[in-house]
Amino acid sequence: PDYVARMVERSRRYLYHIVTEVSDRRMPTEIALLPMIESAFNPVAMSSARAAGIWQFIPSTGKHYGLHQNFWVDSRRDVLAATDKALTYLGKLHGDFDDWQLALAAYNWGEGNVGRAIARNKAKGLPTSYESLSMPAETRNYLPKLQAVKNIVRDPEKYGLALADIPDAPFFAVVKTNLKMDTKRAAEFAEMPLDDFLALNPQHN
Repeated sequence: PDYVARMVERSRRYLYHIVTEVSDRRMPTEIALLPMIESAFNPVAMSSARAAGIWQFIPSTGKHYGLHQNFWVDSRRDVLAATDKALTYLGKLHGDFDDWQLALAAYNWGEGNVGRAIARNKAKGLPTSYESLSMPAETRNYLPKLQAVKNIVRDPEKYGLALADIPDAPFFAVVKTNLKMDTKRAAEFAEMPLDDFLALNPQHN
């Protein structure tokens, strides 16, 4: 329960923006909950495979989708940029497989792996649905985890949980600068505690 509560508390900063983006693209709304599975909405999460940010882009996929990674910034941790690219990628995967379950499996396991698993089943005359494919346990559990989070968020009391309210309004505004500055100075200009500023701007090294 503590872990879920912390994760939902962190998500309050980003969820309105993500839900808006998901709905603008007419995707299933629960895709907005995917960062709970990927990173527990920790914007500076880094996996053992060097996947970064709330959407957990590995370096090569990040580069392929134009997420800059250099001494100054890692755009895989940029909530706005990474959300845009993650949803673009998921849309592409849905176009490839014409199935949201397979698209989500491909997001976790890689599109090549899912494509090969489908080809193997086709060659054996077997069905090619998510349930029918042979896949690693992590990918097999990926969709059930997302469904579980969806169930919890929809009806926390059923599971004995009290979750923070998620405001149905923008949590942040975007302000663009045309010169580089230290994040401490930027936080002062924004009249925000540094930790809060960094939580909204986690891409800056």
